[in-house]
Amino acid sequence: MRKVIYGINLSLDGCCDHTKFSGGKDILEHFTRLMDDVDLIVYGRKTFELMVPYWPDAAKDPNSTKEEREFAQAFDGIEKLVFSRTLTSTDDKNSVISQANPDDEIRKLKQQAGGNISIGGVNLPLQLIELGLVDEFHYVIHPVIVGEGRSLLEAAGLKGNVGLKLMESKILESGCIALHYVKN
Repeated sequence: MRKVIYGINLSLDGCCDHTKFSGGKDILEHFTRLMDDVDLIVYGRKTFELMVPYWPDAAKDPNSTKEEREFAQAFDGIEKLVFSRTLTSTDDKNSVISQANPDDEIRKLKQQAGGNISIGGVNLPLQLIELGLVDEFHYVIHPVIVGEGRSLLEAAGLKGNVGLKLMESKILESGCIALHYVKN
């Protein structure tokens, strides 16, 4: 069975608003390595529109840093599935738009042969966490308290604890802490 893995950057106070802080080359390297075993990335519309065309363009931009190019090339080479009620098409060659029920579709995808399924963003992952469909959590905690912005779990409708087991923690060069958990 394929695993659904969730990766996100957070501030120390739990903010997941990407405009409130940013990472460096070590963050890009970390998330590039996470894509090694991924053959499908799943997003909602908002996160997809943040990532595409930004990263596919960065893959071809000679002004991109080595780390940006490596992340962008890995990202661009992976198939993407985008759940949206409003988006009907995309120019991205590796992306498919779906108006299907994400819960049912992810359940089917988990049963198929293949690599890991990466999910990103906030709304769609929270929906899948609530349904128990997320197997691994990769949080990168940035050494900053922002004091404002969207908090990751503020809108979660969790109906109880989600038990996790810490598999790895790593201090990155920037002082960020990369945490890898699996669901118990």
